[in-house]
Amino acid sequence: MSTKAVRANNILGTGDIKTLLKEFATPSVIAMIVGAFYNIVDQIFIGNSVGVVGNAATNVAFPLTTLCISISLLIGIGGAANFNLRLGEGNEDAAKKYLSNSFIMIVIISLILTLLVKTFLTPLLTIFGATEENISYAKTYTSITSNGFIFLILTNAGTGLIRADGSPRYSMIAILVGCITNLILDPIFIFVFKWQMAGAAWATVIGQILSGLMVILYARDFKTVELTKDDFKIDFKYIKNITRLGVAPFLNQVTLLIVQVLLNNSIVYYGESSKYGSTIPLAIIGIGMKVFMIFFSCALGIAQGMQPIVSYNYGAKNYDRAKEAYKLSVKTAMIILFIAFLLFQFIPDKILRLFGEGSKEYFEFGAYFFRIYLMFTFLVPIQPITTNLLTSIGEAKRGIFLSLTRQIIFFVPLAIILPRFFGIMGLIYTGPLADFLSFIVAIVMAKSVFKEMDQLKLAKES
Repeated sequence: MSTKAVRANNILGTGDIKTLLKEFATPSVIAMIVGAFYNIVDQIFIGNSVGVVGNAATNVAFPLTTLCISISLLIGIGGAANFNLRLGEGNEDAAKKYLSNSFIMIVIISLILTLLVKTFLTPLLTIFGATEENISYAKTYTSITSNGFIFLILTNAGTGLIRADGSPRYSMIAILVGCITNLILDPIFIFVFKWQMAGAAWATVIGQILSGLMVILYARDFKTVELTKDDFKIDFKYIKNITRLGVAPFLNQVTLLIVQVLLNNSIVYYGESSKYGSTIPLAIIGIGMKVFMIFFSCALGIAQGMQPIVSYNYGAKNYDRAKEAYKLSVKTAMIILFIAFLLFQFIPDKILRLFGEGSKEYFEFGAYFFRIYLMFTFLVPIQPITTNLLTSIGEAKRGIFLSLTRQIIFFVPLAIILPRFFGIMGLIYTGPLADFLSFIVAIVMAKSVFKEMDQLKLAKES
């Protein structure tokens, strides 16, 4: 390893874990919260200009944002984990290859996704749960936001690589710039220019472009390695390994997309036969999940801040430090999500009023969603943090399995069965049951990993 790389990375192997997690996770948490605000800011302004139908339309479009984040995690976490593992082992040349091939993947996959969405926009939105009432709004919004997909993926994947390089603050600033831009332009475009849905979409895209440009600027001069033009050659060996370690967080988000689509369509179906209709539940779920994502982003940010610490120390065979980073991450995330739990239980009506007014049924269903569906909010971070632990140490297969537990193994069957007996409320009960079951599985897997680390430690000492 070069002197430059040693100087930049040895703190991961020697620094105080609490200090390191604070240094790496705080900017990551802020960046994730800011990223979550992209969608919630649009939702607030749209709700207060277009109304409930506009909020329903943004919910229909949201699965595509989830897909972009999925791709970002595939490349960003897969690339960063491999990068830090190789630096921990002292293999700088391989670390460089993982960075360059990550950026190549960002460009190619982003362009393919944009082309597919623009070609199949209407059928995609229909699959996502669009109705005759809101599809025109959803098409307006998505046809514009799809122009920013490459910058959205570049920002979220690229900032993961920047954090792995030891610059979490820069990664935070890159995302913060885009969000502030979106926040400033939203009211101007929506209320001053009267662009409504199109205004919210263009504000989002412009913010994403600025954030993406900051990632490109940083990529010209990484701290720990020096990338040259010759490094930017496709090498499928590295792409395969990036995909292998990134597939677990990728699937975690893709399965969330599947759940969103299933939930949207089920809400429309069962909502029509309830007193709430289809538009109210569709809007409420869109609002509720985006509010939840603000707090859940804290857990994801902590998990991402944990990643370089765990990967580097595992690669350097400092197993106790890797375990300590995981335990502290879980404890911190659970405290934050417990605060969210209290807010959801005691003031759901006040949260909903941020997004505009509604009928008695609107606030009634909203209270059910926050108090029941999000009942186990404080347990939710265990699964993604444990998935990130597995990814960080190279345990791809177990990471993939854990990433599938909440959404696919538990949620989907429950979402199909329970509404048959309890109608639309069956969908509400599905959330806490899936959360609790996936929490149990995550705890069991974490204990198993800890036991294996203890055995590796004994083998090292002997």
